[in-house]
Amino acid sequence: MASEAGAAARRLLLARALRGFADGYMAVLLPAWLLLLGLGTLEVGILSTATMLGSALATLAVGAWGRHWPTRRLLLAAALLMAATGLGFAGLGTFWPLLLVAFVGTLNPSSGDVSVFLPLEHAWLAGAAQGHERTALFARYSLLGALSAAVGALAAALPDGLAQQFALPREAALRAMFVLYALIGLIVWLLYRRLPRAALPAAPAQHSALGPSRAIVLRLTLLFSVDAFAGGLVVNALLTLWLHQRFGLGPAQAGQVFFMTGLLGALSQLAAPRIARRIGLINTMVFTHIPANCCLLAAALAPGLPLALGLLFLRAALAQMDVPARSAYVMGVVTPPERPAAASFTAVPRSLAAALSPSLAGALFAAGFYATPLLACGLLKIAYDLALWRAFRKHPPRED
Repeated sequence: MASEAGAAARRLLLARALRGFADGYMAVLLPAWLLLLGLGTLEVGILSTATMLGSALATLAVGAWGRHWPTRRLLLAAALLMAATGLGFAGLGTFWPLLLVAFVGTLNPSSGDVSVFLPLEHAWLAGAAQGHERTALFARYSLLGALSAAVGALAAALPDGLAQQFALPREAALRAMFVLYALIGLIVWLLYRRLPRAALPAAPAQHSALGPSRAIVLRLTLLFSVDAFAGGLVVNALLTLWLHQRFGLGPAQAGQVFFMTGLLGALSQLAAPRIARRIGLINTMVFTHIPANCCLLAAALAPGLPLALGLLFLRAALAQMDVPARSAYVMGVVTPPERPAAASFTAVPRSLAAALSPSLAGALFAAGFYATPLLACGLLKIAYDLALWRAFRKHPPRED
């Protein structure tokens, strides 16, 4: 049975990598495709919002009602929806039909993975391992997602390369990327189809999505939302502006900085299981996060570019270790039937909270307070860390 669970986990990890690759290039190419179809920037913004809103609502729906169906069946349906989404965007060319596909489909124009897949895959992976092995499994899951999304972003250059190499119209080359998105959905469907039928069946006996762990999940959701709101103050676009205004760094140089910080953040997640084995999940989340935020505070006040970059790189090497620890803790602190709901209800509010703060940071930049968003982010995150540690240091995962 252990080997069967391991094989299923490997299929889910491969599916996550494929989805991350597709999301990575779609986040870059979607605006270009919509503008090429003749839509305006306002319509592009509305469609992008529709994709995020639809994904958030679908994720919440799975958390609330997904317990009535086997997880494998829901994953298969989500993969078919992914294929249909790619074909829909490839074949449609007017605003209202595209708006419908954007809302009900699976496109993800953001860097995070708030989608109908997330609570289902998290719940399955949580059942495939326990304790420190679960943390290691989520670390690999997060690492594959981050690296594959980075590779996918690089693949966004493929349409221009295809157009030049084979003398294709740019519209045809871009359309081919949406067809590729649909094909990836079918490959993901084949991977899900090989999952064992008996794993994670539906749980109709539970009357609500969250039962005995409701209070814990709500408190975690509130704290995670504070963390996400703070993170939205220093998204890459705003950090690029800060680096330009403070040190005169150009976009190409900033891109190299963010490639390095992204790589450091992704690789650092592999250290999270070892640290968690020694000091526990909550301590791993808090005691790696606080030094990272201290680095951000120091970078905001750094007098020169080398010191600021060094602090940002050090922050990147520490700040993402809490990601697999957080996923493992949420899955471990609730009962198995509550896992899809817990994954949904802690992920979606994070995404919505993170969407609110960039506008505030932009207003501060416009007023000339260039260091304020970085300082506010660091202080808010440290406050979140301390509140999380105080509230949950005595609530280990259930198997512990």
